[in-house]
Amino acid sequence: MSDDTPPFDFGPQARIVARLAEGVRDEQLSDPTPCPDYAVRNLLGHLAGLAVAFRDAARKDLGPTTDTPPGAQVPDIGPDWRAALPKALDELADAWRDPAAWTGMTRAGGIDLPAAVTAAVAIDELVVHAWDLARATGRPYEPDPVALQAAHTFLQASTDGNGNGAFGPVVPVPRNAPLLDATVALSGRDPQWPRS
Repeated sequence: MSDDTPPFDFGPQARIVARLAEGVRDEQLSDPTPCPDYAVRNLLGHLAGLAVAFRDAARKDLGPTTDTPPGAQVPDIGPDWRAALPKALDELADAWRDPAAWTGMTRAGGIDLPAAVTAAVAIDELVVHAWDLARATGRPYEPDPVALQAAHTFLQASTDGNGNGAFGPVVPVPRNAPLLDATVALSGRDPQWPRS
């Protein structure tokens, strides 16, 4: 492996997200998700938007797609989402295969960050939101192990030591919890969602 090889490939996790999205039935689009303000359709819309934003961040193609904060509005799917989402995920993965994507500064969600940090945010989004989608639609989910480790490392580094993570209070889990549960908990989600 040469020195300019990117630290990880988005492709395996992007394909997992695309497969989960492909399995969503139309009647599930209004179902709740672990994201309190999002139904399945909003989660899919968020995934589509973030795929485009982080693709453009990798390309350093800064503009409306990279400048909009994620909470600016509740996202929704377009009529062509079943074709558009996997295409955007493929383009995201391809953009981050360029070693230049990982260098210098870039922007996503209106925040300027080192490109490598932006990549960590992006892989975390793909890992955690795939879990959201799988839970909301009752599908099994095994993330790409490299992506899962990268997401866990990012979230762990983003925790302040007082139980606050980048996306809300960390949910306590047993010390021997599976890595996916620990990662989800660091993102502020209950790994047992939904609780009966």
